[in-house]
Amino acid sequence: MAGGAVVVWIGVAALTLYAVRARKFGNEARQAAMLIIGGGVVVPTVVLAALLVYGLAMLPPLLARAPEGSLKIAVTGEQWWWRVRYQPEEEGEVVLANEIRLPVGEPVEFLLDSPDVIHSFWIPPLGGKMDMIPGRQTRLALFPTRTGVFRGVCAEYCGASHALMAFSVVVMEKAAFEEWLARQRQPAAEPTEPAAREGRELFLVNGCSACHTIRGTGADGVVGPDLTHVGSRLSLGAGILPNDPATFAKWIARTHELKPAVTMPHFGMLPPDELHALAAYLESLQ
Repeated sequence: MAGGAVVVWIGVAALTLYAVRARKFGNEARQAAMLIIGGGVVVPTVVLAALLVYGLAMLPPLLARAPEGSLKIAVTGEQWWWRVRYQPEEEGEVVLANEIRLPVGEPVEFLLDSPDVIHSFWIPPLGGKMDMIPGRQTRLALFPTRTGVFRGVCAEYCGASHALMAFSVVVMEKAAFEEWLARQRQPAAEPTEPAAREGRELFLVNGCSACHTIRGTGADGVVGPDLTHVGSRLSLGAGILPNDPATFAKWIARTHELKPAVTMPHFGMLPPDELHALAAYLESLQ
């Protein structure tokens, strides 16, 4: 793309200099026609055709399906967060949000969709991006080759908080990944601290369970992210905030300030001690 842009720029600059400095000749109409045909037809056709051929040659690896038996992860782009569902062949689905963990050296196939607007799923250090289109499912196969923590983003403008829609991608050794996935499959542990126990009751009585699921409790809402193990995630609010009790309390009380137009209602009317109890409970969900 940079090379093609340079060729076009040189051509336009040369034509500009010619137009400024050229002498007047009797056959101006013929020269103008040649410039229009050469600069307006031939050069763009050659440059764009070369870029098209180069781009098409890169597509097959991006569009290829992952091998049979590969790990499948369904990701739904929401406004403005990510619903993540692991679909291992041997056991049931595992649901979480705004964080993806992958085994190094293993192919993975992402099944991508959206219920609202077009999003675009992109993990820049690991591979190309793929649009998430309402009404259809797209696929993206990746093969992570090194461990580490990477940032994923939405690469298609999708509304007011598009820039605040990120997610963490952790590539792990296979044994560590299998252990992590087994923990994610478990229901939420019983809170042991008094503040966390109070927070669980507040979570249920304040209507949070209508939108969020916490497996092992009465919370079974499906509108918002699954919070069963939210305390173990690397960030809050789809990659925009650190994961700690103080930030949990701030997120609950000032949701609309932190993420404009988000559909989650804010609970700033709750007294500080109740906000801290809710934060303690959510942080305990490891």
